[in-house]
Amino acid sequence: QVQVVESGGGLVQAGDSLRLSCVASGLPFSSYAMGWFRQTPGKEREFVTAISRYGGSTSYADSAKGRFAISRDNAKNTVYLQMNSLEPEDTAIYYCAASRRVIPHSDSASRDKNYDYWGQGTQVTVSS
Repeated sequence: QVQVVESGGGLVQAGDSLRLSCVASGLPFSSYAMGWFRQTPGKEREFVTAISRYGGSTSYADSAKGRFAISRDNAKNTVYLQMNSLEPEDTAIYYCAASRRVIPHSDSASRDKNYDYWGQGTQVTVSS
């Protein structure tokens, strides 16, 4: 049984940093590209970033470039999202997802339908 579990969310102030973690079990982790998405009430789920199976390739939404960094540790079946200089606009539920098809630098990375497994999400709230 595949499980994807995010952690590390919380309430922070604008300008602070936060690191999210995502552990995926029940699948050959290094065979999956991983992505982070976020969603706020009333809006569609939004792509944030993705990383290739061995971490050699990454891609970011414009809103994340220069502030967020994705990384992975295949020995721990874990992907991370380091978020710096957080802004109130970053407030959202952050979801981790796994995909066998996504190529980070292609259009496929930003389409949530291309991801096979999803976590339940972790809330990030940034106060001004």
